[in-house]
Amino acid sequence: MKRLLFVLCVLAGVTVAGQTNLPSLYIAPTDDGFETYLTAAMHKKEVPIRVMANADGADYTMKVAQIEVTKESTGGKVARCIFASCAGISDKASTSVTLVSGAGEVVWSYSVNKGRGEKNRQSMAEAIAKHFKDDYLRKNK
Repeated sequence: MKRLLFVLCVLAGVTVAGQTNLPSLYIAPTDDGFETYLTAAMHKKEVPIRVMANADGADYTMKVAQIEVTKESTGGKVARCIFASCAGISDKASTSVTLVSGAGEVVWSYSVNKGRGEKNRQSMAEAIAKHFKDDYLRKNK
């Protein structure tokens, strides 16, 4: 029993110690609250980073451009259905992020486009988190 307790304490210590060595990230607030989706996506995608509540002492700052929604007009939808195919007709949304180091250098950026307009914020945030993890963090260990 003492052995098991010892092993659990060692594992807990390794986990806590491993997390303090992770880089820290501050996600700048947006007018539409998209930073909340990004924070949740970072945790869901298990991005090896500590998300900070304020910019003080953060290794990186992630700045998000406002989500742009491209709506197709009703007339455009009808015309496309008559002359082409009705498949794929939906509003689209796009945004981009820029990762800035503590020294002010832009070290990574990414742009994402998704269908379903503003309704697809979670998917957009998860795409950003996945590419941040795969394209930047894994390559810059």
